[in-house]
Amino acid sequence: MVYGPTVLFALGEGAVIPLIPVIAAQLGADVATAALVAAALVVGQLCGNIPAGWAVARIGERLTMAIAGAVATLAVVALALAPSLGVFAIAVLLIGFCAAAFGLARHSFMTTRVPLAFRARALSLLGGTWRLGMFIGPFVAAALIAVFGDEHATIWFFGACLIATILLVLLGPDPEKQFAPPPATLVEDTGEPVTGSIPTAERIGVFRTMWRYRGVLSRLGLAAASLSAVRSALHVVLPLWGLSIGLDAQTIALVVGVSGAIDFALFYASGQVMDRFGRLWAALPAMVLMGAGFVALAFTHDLAQSAMWFALFAAVLGVGNGLSSGILLTLGADAAPKADPAPFLGSWRTLTDAGGAAAPLLVSAIAAASTLAVASGVIGVIAFLGAAAFVRWVPRPTPPPAGAR
Repeated sequence: MVYGPTVLFALGEGAVIPLIPVIAAQLGADVATAALVAAALVVGQLCGNIPAGWAVARIGERLTMAIAGAVATLAVVALALAPSLGVFAIAVLLIGFCAAAFGLARHSFMTTRVPLAFRARALSLLGGTWRLGMFIGPFVAAALIAVFGDEHATIWFFGACLIATILLVLLGPDPEKQFAPPPATLVEDTGEPVTGSIPTAERIGVFRTMWRYRGVLSRLGLAAASLSAVRSALHVVLPLWGLSIGLDAQTIALVVGVSGAIDFALFYASGQVMDRFGRLWAALPAMVLMGAGFVALAFTHDLAQSAMWFALFAAVLGVGNGLSSGILLTLGADAAPKADPAPFLGSWRTLTDAGGAAAPLLVSAIAAASTLAVASGVIGVIAFLGAAAFVRWVPRPTPPPAGAR
């Protein structure tokens, strides 16, 4: 009940995402417009984080997930039956909006329920379940297209995943009741007069939360956004790099697939490292590895063995990305107020999603003005700057008790 809905949602979304530009092109979009339609998914996530924080704080994680699943189901129907490119783009935007609500609801749930001693492992596993869906989804899509001969089969598969998700959320055992957060400590009523005000839980709302925690968001939040940007750039640079050195599509897919497999294989190791040694011990090696990978890759474009170097540094980037699994979720959970984390997490996720959305635009602009090698080097520099920011701003918690290890 904790991880199952996330796997189902990610599996369906992972099957549809690679085909969004293809179906957009069938509806009359050129290459630039198809890319813009695909970017509507990220825009939807950016727009959805803050409203999702408000919804989770008011109606709870379970109901927010159910509503997000229902709206996403309607968007999937619109996606499959879209008569025009505009309707199709709006449906993609809505799916991104609902994905933000779904992800934030589960993030908030884990933040309030999971003990600190194994929080990083639990959140790395949550990130791993999302990666599992995104990793398997394209293979499911390929199988469905082979059987039915129509890209729209993947959209209906996404709809089936969403219906299963809604049923699981609404009809299964409620984790919010099974894993209640620790109750607030109550003061014994002695009958004596009380001076001063009686403390009560305060809901301060999304925008007041952003202002109250502006220091954390402007420091640690920007460091987290740099990690999100580097991750996002990885998925853009590697395919483009393969094309620029003359590799065929099959070879590029193989190299990127191996990098993704390494990334996926390391997701739980990241949580183990964070829980045992502290958050910085996963964040810093991840950023340094990815920074070194991007900078080194920038010098290999014109070498005789450029394909070999491409495969090698794609693997290095996969290791770095795998070691970063769950870091953004864990740091957000650590920094969030314990009583009402959802509004803060909405702001946190907006920052990290903004970093992820900006990176492809940055790569595109630099590559257009100069070369892809320069763009790769710039992303590497951003990774090193992010590593320095993590060293400066990640809190150094006290080690967990020996029994928790």
